[in-house]
Amino acid sequence: MTPTEQYIQGLMNLKSGELGLLRKHAGQSLDETVDGFDLFTGLWWPLRAKNARAPRREVAWLIAKLYALYPIEPSHGRTLASQLRHCQPTEQKARGRFQQKFDKMLSLPLDKIEPALRWALDLLDSKELKLDWLKLTDDLSVWAHTSTRLKWAEDFLNSKQGDITC
Repeated sequence: MTPTEQYIQGLMNLKSGELGLLRKHAGQSLDETVDGFDLFTGLWWPLRAKNARAPRREVAWLIAKLYALYPIEPSHGRTLASQLRHCQPTEQKARGRFQQKFDKMLSLPLDKIEPALRWALDLLDSKELKLDWLKLTDDLSVWAHTSTRLKWAEDFLNSKQGDITC
């Protein structure tokens, strides 16, 4: 099991009170509170100490907060971009606004992307869709690379219409 897989598994094994504590820290940086920091480092630090390939601290903290807010069932291959493709509104004007939100998300740096990801995950959660948390974590780990964002755009544009419906 990779360090990222171990991290995601650790998040999924958190108790409801621990997830509630992480939810409280949505939108906050890691060093804003001691209780959030302690919970997070207890989960992340042992992995990082054993393997430098564990998700970076910033990415791991972001994923922890997002998972606490939206504990969407995991499913391999269900990328965020491909899932969003199938949740677009049918009305043309609304579809255009939706696509603009997605495009804006692709242009955001990692330290500003949390609200956009919360919008996207809220949509998936409301439609009871699944998500590949491992892929999301890996993608955010290399978010600064243009190729990652281009792959998201391709996934959004090229998902098969019949794959998933909302």
